[in-house]
Amino acid sequence: MKQFIKPTVLTLLLSGSFLPVAAHAQDTDTLGIFAKERFQVRVRAIDVIARGDGTTGASSTDVKDSIVPEVDLTYRLNKNFALELIAATSNHDITAGGTDLGNAWILPPSLTLQYHFTPDQKFSPYVGAGINYSMFYGEDADEGASKLDVDGGFGWVLQAGADYWFNDHWGMNADVKYINLDVDVHVNNGAVNANNVKLDPVIAGVGVSYRF
Repeated sequence: MKQFIKPTVLTLLLSGSFLPVAAHAQDTDTLGIFAKERFQVRVRAIDVIARGDGTTGASSTDVKDSIVPEVDLTYRLNKNFALELIAATSNHDITAGGTDLGNAWILPPSLTLQYHFTPDQKFSPYVGAGINYSMFYGEDADEGASKLDVDGGFGWVLQAGADYWFNDHWGMNADVKYINLDVDVHVNNGAVNANNVKLDPVIAGVGVSYRF
């Protein structure tokens, strides 16, 4: 009898550790559309790894990586599907043929539709896809260049990540996004142009998740 009771009690205790998380996820299907429990925020540290391939005549362009903070807001449509709005801004150095052209800030808001595989478990992986529009501002040309201008543009986004929930509200997050994005770079009032520079950044981040 003792051999039977001990594993059974242990199993119940382990199963019970998932119950608060499960209840929180399942309640979404019966909530009003503006209920606070539908919302989740994350704060991450991200590494924006930009490809930056393009040409200016015989020279090739490059865009340097940047590590910055990121904030996102998630709205849960139902138990498995959610919308995520991603906001961050990063500064990147731009070079051509090894010569510094200057630097520019990018603001790339992205909206993705996510599918969460196990929202009622502590470990909750997800995938997503969506659209991005990248705006450039604060362009600063290096010495020898009178002007630097980077055009904005649309791109599509792929995403994969996971939350690990400590309780109903707090958890950790790891996330990777790929943005397909080409832009045009103009230097010296148009004297040097790099068209269709393939930024195509990979954005990898880790951070904290909070759901209301």
